[in-house]
Amino acid sequence: MAEPSAARGSEGLSTGVGTRCHRSPLGLRLACGAGAGTKMASPPVPRKASVDTRKGSVEIQKGSAVTRKGSRDSRKLSVEMKKDPGEAQKSPGEVRRKISAQKESTGMGSKKWSSGEDRRVSIDSIRGSFESRKASFESRRGSSEGRGSSSSIPSSVRPSKVPWVTLMRALGRFKLSLPNIRQYHMLAARDPLAVDTELPRGKQKAIVKRLWGDHQPLAKIPYKVLIGHDNIVSSCHFCMNDTRILSGSYDCSVKLWDATFGSPIWDFEPRPKAPVLECSITADSRRIVASSYDKTVRAWDVETGQLLWKLRHDTFVVCCKFSPNGKFVLTALDVNRGICLIDPENITAVIQIKDHHRRSITACCFDPDSQKVASVAMDRCIKIWDITSQTTLFTIPNAHGNTISDCCFTISGHFLCTSSWDKTLKIWNIHTGEFRKRGACVTLMRGHEGCVSSCCIARDSSILISGGFDKTVTIWDVGDGYRKLSLKGHDDWVTDVAISSNKKWIISASKDNTLRLWNIEDMEKIPLVTENKRTMGCKVKQCKSCDQFFSTFENESSILAKRCMFCRREEDVESDSSSSSLEESKDS
Repeated sequence: MAEPSAARGSEGLSTGVGTRCHRSPLGLRLACGAGAGTKMASPPVPRKASVDTRKGSVEIQKGSAVTRKGSRDSRKLSVEMKKDPGEAQKSPGEVRRKISAQKESTGMGSKKWSSGEDRRVSIDSIRGSFESRKASFESRRGSSEGRGSSSSIPSSVRPSKVPWVTLMRALGRFKLSLPNIRQYHMLAARDPLAVDTELPRGKQKAIVKRLWGDHQPLAKIPYKVLIGHDNIVSSCHFCMNDTRILSGSYDCSVKLWDATFGSPIWDFEPRPKAPVLECSITADSRRIVASSYDKTVRAWDVETGQLLWKLRHDTFVVCCKFSPNGKFVLTALDVNRGICLIDPENITAVIQIKDHHRRSITACCFDPDSQKVASVAMDRCIKIWDITSQTTLFTIPNAHGNTISDCCFTISGHFLCTSSWDKTLKIWNIHTGEFRKRGACVTLMRGHEGCVSSCCIARDSSILISGGFDKTVTIWDVGDGYRKLSLKGHDDWVTDVAISSNKKWIISASKDNTLRLWNIEDMEKIPLVTENKRTMGCKVKQCKSCDQFFSTFENESSILAKRCMFCRREEDVESDSSSSSLEESKDS
């Protein structure tokens, strides 16, 4: 009786070992050691145990397959219930009975399994049911999205999320800064009506006083660059009490600028069809005239910007000027080397003279009384022509060593200033005829390294402005005859210059397509100007009233040498007015 029991025990051990071997190799090694007793080597596994192990794994696989089939059947049943509304109205008990009947038909109810296999089958069934629920949930979600997509907003219309970088860049383009925006939000939250009130701020930033325009690096002269032309700027003038600037350019345009902000405010149209050579404006700043390479002279109204008249010539018009009284327009012709006087009211040529010079005329101008006309040409001659008698008063031959480029009268009309390609400027006394014996009364040289293209003298004849092909603008002291200061900044030839009536501003036109507005109000305080005075042999002193530097002579008294000429002149005017008031009071 002991042997069958031992056989059964060994058989149960082998079966248990086989079962544990399928689960854990460590448990198999321990079981084998216990069965062997004193021997360390594991005995061979009986053949019957391995067969039973294989049978158990096959049954487990069959159970999982049946479970998967049951889950598929349940999913099919749920789909049929959704399709058939009558099935959906049945009670849950009927549904369960139907599912159990399907299970019995497939053989799931009649089969009995061992405890371990039942546990594995239940796990598989739970997993299958979970997967079926997940699949049904995804199908319902897809169907709801499909139904909602037709009624939802299209993707092209949906608002997309804006990145923070793009939002900050857009915010930076607003004129208001972030502190101001926050302040306005706080004001709106506190009192919607008090928009103009300012909230107290914790820290106030120091206000930095910025000087006007940009500064020249060496001379420290403030200037502003006027950008608006697309080609060479050929002409420039001050007008409207020095608040506006007129310019003409090779881009076939005539523009009016704001001198304060340096921006164009008017472009006169219709434009000429060729480059503009010169433009001029009347003394009352009401009419503008311009000459161009299309052989025409055009006049515009400054207030309305309308074209008043247009006159065509047979040749190029190189120069045009309004007379100071506004009654005439003077034009210089290129091919026939003549001058023409136009009546702007009747738009007719009053006087026309041909072959006035031997070579092409470069510039012409009126005297302040509108009675004489000065013209210069490439033949190096200066001619003064009288309008009333229509004759040439006199000619100055060989006035310069090269082509004379420009000319201008002083405010008194007694002196004429000329500039030349021989790098010099000269001032001629045409009132007394002194030039016949002595030539030019003043010769300004060593100011430009290239040809001098233009010149303009101040109203009080104290300083002279010139522009040259060396890209510089030079300021000359007429009384002492030396260069006070040279303004550098243009990138190409300086074609024209002008000075304001109060001597505070200089405008220069250049071949670099720009104009430059220079502020020379505090020019006398620049150490370079003082040094230039000393190098010319003048004694430089500082006025005790206005702190301006001025030049003195050795024969002047000590009282006169303490104050500049302008302060002394103001003092004389005040003394005259006070004396006259005293006389009136005595008479009364």
